[in-house]
Amino acid sequence: MIRNFCIIAHIDHGKSTLADRMLQLTGVVEARQMRAQYLDRMDIERERGITIKSQAVRLPWQHEGRHYVLNLIDTPGHVDFSYEVSRSLAACEGAVLLVDAAQGIEAQTLANLYMALEADLKIIPVLNKIDLPAAQPERYAKEIAAIIGSDPDEVLRVSAKTGEGVRELLDAVVGQVPPPQGDPDAPARALIFDSVYDTYRGVVTYVRVVDGRLSRRERCLMMSTGAVHETLEVGVISPEPIPSDGLGAGEVGYVISGVKDVRQARVGDTVTSSARPAKQALAGYDHPKPMVFSGLYPVDGDEYPELRDALDKLRLNDAALVYEPETSTALGFGFRCGFLGLLHMEIVRERLEREFGLSLISTAPNVIYRVVTESGREIRVTNPSDFPGGIDGYAASGGNPKGNTGGKIAEVYEPVVRATVISPSEYIGTIMELCQGRRGALIGMDYLSTDRVEIRYTMPLAEIIFDFFDQLKSRTRGYASLDYEPSGEQQANLVKVDILLQGQPVDAFSQIVHADNAREYGLAMTARLKELIPRQQYEVPIQAAVGSRIIARENIRALRKDVLAKCYGGDITRKRKLLEKQKEGKKRMKTIGRVEVPQEAFVAALSTTQGQDSRSPR
Repeated sequence: MIRNFCIIAHIDHGKSTLADRMLQLTGVVEARQMRAQYLDRMDIERERGITIKSQAVRLPWQHEGRHYVLNLIDTPGHVDFSYEVSRSLAACEGAVLLVDAAQGIEAQTLANLYMALEADLKIIPVLNKIDLPAAQPERYAKEIAAIIGSDPDEVLRVSAKTGEGVRELLDAVVGQVPPPQGDPDAPARALIFDSVYDTYRGVVTYVRVVDGRLSRRERCLMMSTGAVHETLEVGVISPEPIPSDGLGAGEVGYVISGVKDVRQARVGDTVTSSARPAKQALAGYDHPKPMVFSGLYPVDGDEYPELRDALDKLRLNDAALVYEPETSTALGFGFRCGFLGLLHMEIVRERLEREFGLSLISTAPNVIYRVVTESGREIRVTNPSDFPGGIDGYAASGGNPKGNTGGKIAEVYEPVVRATVISPSEYIGTIMELCQGRRGALIGMDYLSTDRVEIRYTMPLAEIIFDFFDQLKSRTRGYASLDYEPSGEQQANLVKVDILLQGQPVDAFSQIVHADNAREYGLAMTARLKELIPRQQYEVPIQAAVGSRIIARENIRALRKDVLAKCYGGDITRKRKLLEKQKEGKKRMKTIGRVEVPQEAFVAALSTTQGQDSRSPR
């Protein structure tokens, strides 16, 4: 008797703690081995209290004298990892909707709930943290019941911290979640819902068997790639890997086939037997597409080979990471990396620095733009340097004419998202003011209860990836929550702002912004660089330009050596002669001199232009 279910919840609503109590209650983890957040394996997950990788675990359970096998999948709660949640939902028949009894339902939880309803999963509503003094279970039970169309009395109350109500929740999973449907005699079909890389054993693929049986030591076929591998080991996770002879229909487990690259075991792919292959693959999903791009450069240029090797190794565990080499005249050799969102970007950078001992500079994040020139040519821009028509007609890649993408711009398209904000109703005015200031268009507004409202906007993604989440939280005293999903693209009046030092563009500081915000960005960046760049022997102008038009300027004053110190007397003409000689020297130095921007200035300037909260939208 098998039941497959997952937990969907917002960050910090207690899903990892609830999974801990389930592990203890079912006895698969002994008390001496137990630790908080048992299923969170990465140090970053444990330090930040978030789940990044979904984890599957097999739990034994007895109910009314019958033995059951519960397959639990603990999912991430952050908007960046919503594709992880969609995989988990495809491998389950039921979902536990976990809501904090002190905070109520949040935007990301609502998005995951709609995904679960689209997948036709049985929803079990649960209120967690009922032991908190601030808990309001009656109020939020009515709110949840109104959203999913059930009775408030059907909403279970648990405390993952104390274990209260967890036994009743497991009984409810057995009673309400339907058993898996599948034909055990049909050709084997198993859905890959996750994969990780093991240094010694290669790729470990997590699968949900839908039809037939996957056995050890048989040749399996990946239906999308056509690759054939031998299954070296098959087993279940409880919560450590336990090898078995095979996995039958409805079971969740792992397969090790000696594959050395995660991309050969694509998430959403169907595994079948090569001797008796299935005719039709299971409905999978698209590979996750990057939403945000940023350049990663080593502080020490000699570490470029180490950065390349580190990215290769990290991609083995993170198939959503994409990167390609790029060169910056200011920063040297590095990589243009694509991420699912800002948190994903920060996690990757932190893992590179922590696990591989690198010191990195990351450029300001930007999104993908589609530029159409007057000649009808389309350009996909992931780097501001590729944006056509920079300063003096160059592409701002250090003023290099080879980097010029050429052609006058006819239209520019930027990605837009559908943003959902859930907040107390008293903050409606300030939220609408913030969204409209970020070029948002109101779609609709619904009251979840008398004092909580859901507001939906269409907004450019570029306006969200900077400090939007910071502003939202500060204006609503931390009560609002944000979720967003891609919603196509729109035409926009965008320009590239180049930052020039002594007339030379510095590509690392270039940014694509809306025409109305160009001057504001230019003024902020020039003022910031004036503080950070050390003074030279001659005056250095810092300019912001759109095309050939200068929109902002600051000057770094020259260092002045006291050449008159040795003149303790004598005629004024002697002093004037020395000053004229110094003036000529500075003029000559200015024509041949080059301003060196220290790495500390790059780090400080780029970190202030990013302006996003390290936690990013939740």
